[in-house]
Amino acid sequence: MRVHNFNAGPAALPLPVLERVQAELPDLHHTGMSVMEWSHRSKQFETINQDAENGLKRLLGLSEDWTVLFLQGGASLQFSMVPMNLLQGGAKADYLVHGSWGRKAIAEAKKEGAARTAASTENADWKRVPLQSEFDLNPSAKYVHFTSNETIEGVQWPGEPETGGIPLVCDASSDILSRPIAAEKYGLIYGGAQKNIGPSGVTVVAIRRDWIEPIPQIPTMLAYATHAKEHSLYNTPPTFGIYMIGLVCEWIESLGGVAGMQNRNTAKANALYAQIDSTDFYAGFAEKENRSQMNITFRLPSEELEAWFATEATKAGFIGLKGHRSVGGLRASLYNAVELKSVMALVEFMREFERVHG
Repeated sequence: MRVHNFNAGPAALPLPVLERVQAELPDLHHTGMSVMEWSHRSKQFETINQDAENGLKRLLGLSEDWTVLFLQGGASLQFSMVPMNLLQGGAKADYLVHGSWGRKAIAEAKKEGAARTAASTENADWKRVPLQSEFDLNPSAKYVHFTSNETIEGVQWPGEPETGGIPLVCDASSDILSRPIAAEKYGLIYGGAQKNIGPSGVTVVAIRRDWIEPIPQIPTMLAYATHAKEHSLYNTPPTFGIYMIGLVCEWIESLGGVAGMQNRNTAKANALYAQIDSTDFYAGFAEKENRSQMNITFRLPSEELEAWFATEATKAGFIGLKGHRSVGGLRASLYNAVELKSVMALVEFMREFERVHG
């Protein structure tokens, strides 16, 4: 029996995609082999690789001026690769920080180049994104980096920050493909696949082609130019994950693309926030204007009740509701593949839990 999966990542995958993988796994396209057995140098895999890239470009609204790379190392490696590749020759970057992953990104960037924090919500306890009036942007910066959705705190930008034309670099790991973006404002978008795009083990980097330059002084495997030249096939890529990304893109397109995902995600988040706001027993963490549609963070009157809630929820088939160890509380991750029926079942569980323990 399938459970209600609210894990923060690796996270829920679309059931139709899993069922298709199950059917195709022993013998893909009548080759007599699984995709996990194909050579990454084969024509068959080149087609899968290209289909996955094309699917992501369509969904993100990217032109032919962009390329999509399939890398490894997670978004955490991109905290270093982005400045390593982009902050050459004295280039500078500004970072907008409103949570745990943004703090990690700027810490790594400072090791690689002239990166600085241009706005932070530390004084607001990380409960919101920076206000425009709090920005201290360098007009000559190469890029402005932001984390579109902080999974731990459950705080999300409602849209792209205004930077006066400076290109955006975004860690979109936890809300990529969940809503439309203004692609023309970006120079690079990256994210781990394991929340909205596919299984763990693949990192997606979408980058403007004019930002890809050979840089002899950095390690070969850490240069975007290396992977762009070889269409992500310089070394053996995570072939199974790339295959699944292509299938997930097809699934999203069948449901109306990112606009369709946004409608689904808004309905799910609204239902859960409505329950949280209807009572004093539950309290949301993030300020309402910046609440995440992907990661709903909330507290109960005591840590003891929170621990009991997580335990009882697991017994009832609701998985992954314990908050991140660094902040505590509870968290329900409502990524694209989580169905509304799972959210409504959680709402009923929350009502009953409050009735018994409130």
